[in-house]
Amino acid sequence: MDKIYRIAIDGPAGAGKSTMAKLLAEKLGIDYIDTGAMYRAIALKLLRTGTDYHDEKALGKLLDTTDVDYYGGKVYLDGEDVSSLIRTPEVSSMASESSAVPAVRDKLGELQMAIAKKRSLLMDGRDIGTVIIPDAEFKFFLTASSRIRAYRRICEMREKGIECDLDQVEQEIQERDYRDSHRDYHPLKKADDAIEIDTSDLKISDVVDKMMEIINEKIN
Repeated sequence: MDKIYRIAIDGPAGAGKSTMAKLLAEKLGIDYIDTGAMYRAIALKLLRTGTDYHDEKALGKLLDTTDVDYYGGKVYLDGEDVSSLIRTPEVSSMASESSAVPAVRDKLGELQMAIAKKRSLLMDGRDIGTVIIPDAEFKFFLTASSRIRAYRRICEMREKGIECDLDQVEQEIQERDYRDSHRDYHPLKKADDAIEIDTSDLKISDVVDKMMEIINEKIN
C-alpha cells in the first residue's frame, strides 16, 4: 500500500476478531495492533497487585507507573511478555470490568490513537471504529452467536490443557456482552458505516477473503 490505510475491526468477545485480523494484516502487509490484549495486560496487573480499580487514586498511581506495548504479535507489560498469561477467564473478566473505567480507556486510547496516525495498520477491539479511528478507511464489525463464541473459547482453553463448562462459558460471554455494550464510556458499538459480518457459520478463510475483496475493490 502506497497510501496510508487504517482498518478498524470491532465486535464482541469470541467473534474471531484477533485471529482474522492477524491473517488480514499479514495478507495486506501492514501492522496489526491487538488492542484487547493491551486492556488484558492492564487487567493482569490489577490482579497481580490487588489494586481496586474503583479507587481513583490507587488506579491513577498504577497507570502512571505502567507501560503497555504491542509489537511483533506480542503484548508487553512493563517490559515483560505476558501474551500467554492474559487469556484466562479471570483476566478476561477483569479486562471487561476495568476497561469500562475512563482512566484506563484514556491511557490506552491515547496511545492507540497516536499509533494510528503514523502508518497503515489494522486494529481490533470494541470501539476502534467509533472512538480510536473514527475516520478509518475501512470498518468491519464481526459478530457470532453466543453459543458459537463459547465453543470457540472452550477449544482455545482445551488446547492449553484447561477444561471448562460450555454453558458456564456462554453465560460469562453473555454477561460480558452486556457489560461491554452498556457501559457509559466508549461502549461496544457498531459504527454506522461499518460492514457487519456474522462469522457463526463461516470459515476463518472465508471471512478474511470477504474483507480482502472489499478492501481491494477500493484500493485497486
